[in-house]
Amino acid sequence: MKLFDWIVLIATLLIIIVYGVWKSRGQKSMDGYFLANQSMPWYIVLLSIMGTQASAITFLSAPGQAYTDGMRFVQYYFGLPLAMVVLSVTFVPIYRKFKVFTAYEFLEQRFDLKTRTLTSLLFLISRGLSTGISILAPSIILSSLLGWNVYLTNIFMGGLLIIYTVVGGTKAVAYTQKQQFIIIFLGMFLAGYMIVNMLPTDISFIDALHVAGKSGKLNVITTEFNLKDRYNIWSGLIGGFFLALSYFGTDQSQVGRYITAKSVSESRIGLLMNGIVKVPMQFLILLVGALLFTFYQFHPSPLFFNEAQVNKVKTSELKNEWNELSKKNIALSNEKKEQVNLMVNALNAKNDNKVAEINKKLLLSDEKGKEFHKQATAIIKKVDATADTNDTNYIFLYFVINYLPQGLVGLLIAVIFLSAWGSIAAALNSLASTTVVDIYQRFNNKEHSDKNLVYVSKVSTFIWGVFCIGVAQFATDMGSLIEAVNILGSLFYGTILGIFLVAFYFKNIKGSPVFWSAIIAELLVITIYRMDIVSFLWLNVVGCVAVVFFGLILNLTFMKKY
Repeated sequence: MKLFDWIVLIATLLIIIVYGVWKSRGQKSMDGYFLANQSMPWYIVLLSIMGTQASAITFLSAPGQAYTDGMRFVQYYFGLPLAMVVLSVTFVPIYRKFKVFTAYEFLEQRFDLKTRTLTSLLFLISRGLSTGISILAPSIILSSLLGWNVYLTNIFMGGLLIIYTVVGGTKAVAYTQKQQFIIIFLGMFLAGYMIVNMLPTDISFIDALHVAGKSGKLNVITTEFNLKDRYNIWSGLIGGFFLALSYFGTDQSQVGRYITAKSVSESRIGLLMNGIVKVPMQFLILLVGALLFTFYQFHPSPLFFNEAQVNKVKTSELKNEWNELSKKNIALSNEKKEQVNLMVNALNAKNDNKVAEINKKLLLSDEKGKEFHKQATAIIKKVDATADTNDTNYIFLYFVINYLPQGLVGLLIAVIFLSAWGSIAAALNSLASTTVVDIYQRFNNKEHSDKNLVYVSKVSTFIWGVFCIGVAQFATDMGSLIEAVNILGSLFYGTILGIFLVAFYFKNIKGSPVFWSAIIAELLVITIYRMDIVSFLWLNVVGCVAVVFFGLILNLTFMKKY
């Protein structure tokens, strides 16, 4: 990056941090630190909800996901709008009625202490691991920009986030997410505009979409029913519904956002607006990746997008082998450019036979490109056996650094940093609130002053921050980060959701049956995942249904026993 990019990046980040700390000053109670005194209007709730779920992984990994696998990932969100309706009708009024700090407080009142504690621990494990993966995303940026060791970068990034969250609490997270989203949307819009603007002058936006579509990158709807296919309309509507219901209804990182609202109606509006906005937003982010694929049909794409790994190879004894492969890749890029130009001409002339003929050649060229990439990763592994050879997370970042003008590079990097800070800070805040309210306070029965509880909350935030940094150190070879986070969540969300649905809708089931059914369901989910029986979205359905099913059976057993 140039000096001006660094100025834009640092200035943007400093302004956001100072603003957040200033807005959250004077917090001296648990109400203030975790609930922001329940003073948030619906639009702040909306931005806070979206900012928490739209982490750096979304803006860093999603375009790369579309580049490699097309836009079918958007189907993952199809069940979300319906989930928002269910949450608004059932979950929100119950949480407000019981005046809870965390979602899990309600479970002790409905069941017993052991069920509340089990659910809290399931959340803490899943959210702690996911947050560690989220810390890796901005670390990838810094390590790629500066050539830093990614492990040291994790410590640096995590340390900044810990300071920001410990000082500010929920209010800092909520208020800064408003500014973050303005910058994020501006940055992503400019990135999409620049991709199209840098295409050849005779290639229009519509032409770019045609090229992406013929290459299978606009595969938004996949109707085939296949339990092992990760993204189709069925897994999205059904599995996505259960996942969204659990994530927004039982995950404290989200529940903690909308229980800060002024009233039930403000919480509901924030959630419903999220259901309306989220799918189009994710569609547009994935569209940037599909357009990026077209962009690289007219510009040479690198053998490997992670420049830090490439630089290691170029200074190794295998540099000549790499240079020879690079020459072949450049020749292939020129060949593909000619083929794409011919395809665009055929499309404009509406010559379907010619389009089909050229498309076959392009698909063969793509296969040859994949083979070159395979050879490149083999060379990288020879140079560094510990290298991450999945470069999906670097595709969009490579474009930002190498093609965008000064100033805009700094702004786009700031976008990814800000989205990381918003989501990770909210996650750390939720981990701390659950630890303090559901573990510390519940098992330490003595009286606690507000000052002591805020202090313990900040210490808890710090400890969880250190834990998440540790997780990030082991998450460097997980492929697409956006998939990794969602797979990890799906291992736990179904079971947690099942516990809450039993609590809301099966009044005759008591604490012990649901406790043991949750343990059985969780073991079942992990077994099915390890055996690779269904794709990860269906695990949310399996876990939830299993808790209800075993809960009903075990409840009969316990009723006979007593």
